[in-house]
Amino acid sequence: MKKQIIQILTAMIVSTFSIHAQETIFMPQYIKSPIIENDSIVTFSIIAPEASEVLLQGIGGEDIKLSETNGVRGDWSVSLPLSPDLYTYNFLIDGVRTLDPANCYTARDIASLFNIVILPGGISDYYMPHDVPHGTVSKIWYDSKLTNAPRRLTVYTPAGYESSPDKAYPVLYLLHGMGGDEDAWCELGRVSFILDNLIAEGKAVPMIVVMPNGNARMNGSPGTTGEGMYVPNSQFSVAPQQMFEHDFPEIVNFIDSTYRTIPDKENRAIAGLSMGGGHTWRIGLEYPELADYYGLFSAAVRWNGTGISEQNHALDEQIKASFSESPALYWIAIGKDDFLFGLNKEYRETLDRLSIPYEYHESAGGHSWKNWREYIVEFTQRIFKK
Repeated sequence: MKKQIIQILTAMIVSTFSIHAQETIFMPQYIKSPIIENDSIVTFSIIAPEASEVLLQGIGGEDIKLSETNGVRGDWSVSLPLSPDLYTYNFLIDGVRTLDPANCYTARDIASLFNIVILPGGISDYYMPHDVPHGTVSKIWYDSKLTNAPRRLTVYTPAGYESSPDKAYPVLYLLHGMGGDEDAWCELGRVSFILDNLIAEGKAVPMIVVMPNGNARMNGSPGTTGEGMYVPNSQFSVAPQQMFEHDFPEIVNFIDSTYRTIPDKENRAIAGLSMGGGHTWRIGLEYPELADYYGLFSAAVRWNGTGISEQNHALDEQIKASFSESPALYWIAIGKDDFLFGLNKEYRETLDRLSIPYEYHESAGGHSWKNWREYIVEFTQRIFKK
């Protein structure tokens, strides 16, 4: 009898753990969302029986109201005409922000998660995985003098890297913005898919892409270090100016000693968005011998916390010295509505006054991943093609 009781209890425990371990298998899927119709109309839906108001956030500049479909209580939806692009969005249910439970595709931006939907066509096709050879994305650590601790990098190696042991590659160092980290360019920038697709089409040279953590006070993205499960915020990026830039050569040296690179100026590029654009600018001033290609995307071109026009003659001399040998490409890009537009205009006026050549690309829109994804598509087609 005792043996039977033990067997029954054991079976109950095993059954309970089995159910909890596989509980997502049994979760019902009530609806599909989003639904793309004819590659242009997108319907977003959610079941919220007790809600009095449901809004869609992130698609366009304003919140969009959902209505109860066909008058059915709690079945909310809205259909929108959208052009090809990658969109991030959330729902706001009676003032509470939530993910779309029917859409498992998400990306993190600082401390927030957003759903993703991609409408095919045009440049957005580069943001999607296709049936092409794929590169490898690795998360690796290097010993940093900056923080006297290991720091984390994301590294993309192109398709064929592992199977071509005698081949060396050029390197693009790609820097994130304020509040971002070493995950941002892959998660929100889709750069691994972009490079896979461009390389497969012969539009970009096979290259290694190194994405460091530019937050000088942090060693890695949230949840990857011994800091615990803290709530990240953009202020983690704030650090004394040039702290990250000053120790940048140690990243280059680590990559050259770890990967099969072509370790010279002509085969290095540096690009970054916002804060990372400011890093790119200042690295170019301090170490002009490192790279031959520069991409400043919505760059925070501040020196000691102020704009270029407020600096003295000494900065002019440093800028001229760093351009004593013109780089193969110095590419400045920004949206006309970007809040950093004025700073970039001042910098371009300085370059013009000093007769320093550069290329300028002005797009629509503001300080957004929509622009930065487009910039990296164009920039990576321009580099290492002398």
